[in-house]
Amino acid sequence: MKKIVSLILALALLCGCAFTLASCGGGEIIVQTNAYFAPFEYYDGTEIVGVDVEIMEKVGKKLGKDIVWKDGDFGIIIDTVKEGTLADCGAAGLTITPERAEKVDFSDPYYTSIQYVILPAGSDVATKTAGGVEYIVWEALAGKAIATQTDTTGWIYADAEIDAEGGVLYGTEGTEHKAMDSANVAADALGTTIDAIIVDELPAKYIVSNSTKGFKCYPLYYSGSEGEADSPVEEQYAIAVTKGDTELLNAINEVLAELLVKDSSGKTQIEKMVMAHMGMN
Repeated sequence: MKKIVSLILALALLCGCAFTLASCGGGEIIVQTNAYFAPFEYYDGTEIVGVDVEIMEKVGKKLGKDIVWKDGDFGIIIDTVKEGTLADCGAAGLTITPERAEKVDFSDPYYTSIQYVILPAGSDVATKTAGGVEYIVWEALAGKAIATQTDTTGWIYADAEIDAEGGVLYGTEGTEHKAMDSANVAADALGTTIDAIIVDELPAKYIVSNSTKGFKCYPLYYSGSEGEADSPVEEQYAIAVTKGDTELLNAINEVLAELLVKDSSGKTQIEKMVMAHMGMN
């Protein structure tokens, strides 16, 4: 009887492990994402594809495990990975920030991005040009209705620059910051209730290239102090891993190191992945 009870308890423990832990040392790596961030993750029919998907598939092969993708709101990714019960890691063009690094371990950075501004056709937002680059400074967006995706770095930057209570951007009343579910949703309202969208460079270019409405986009810069040049609003992407999971973190870093080596063409494999998913090959 004791053997039967012990067997039942052991089976119950295993089942509980399967249903409550992300991987429980099994043959899967569960990745939390938000699959509306092309070219890094997006839907092709019902399948999630993209640069991050290709990276994690290589990690899975290195560890001999299957990759399982879980799609959800962007804002839950870091906390889900922090808990380590429903996901082992998070990949969604995640920017390294000190606040996030307190909750999760980040891989080595694998892509440097610049925040971009998407504008509707005929927009009156002024641009500047330096070094052959046409760009927009924050001041040019004063008084506009600006959309960002909730909890993204675009949202963080905009929230920091715009007084949420007074709607003030560089002393100009009337600037409005609208947090939305995704940049794609914001694009549907661009030119009507929204004047500009702030989002990372590649998703911005992807939205513009796939739109038939004449959208345009420009990099977003900070104005330089007196005597200093304007500078882009930059960030670095990495993959988030539950703290303490050194095996997974090391495997991800090993894969990234391999993919960031430039070949005879002068490009890395990640750069080639980006181009392929942007339809630039």
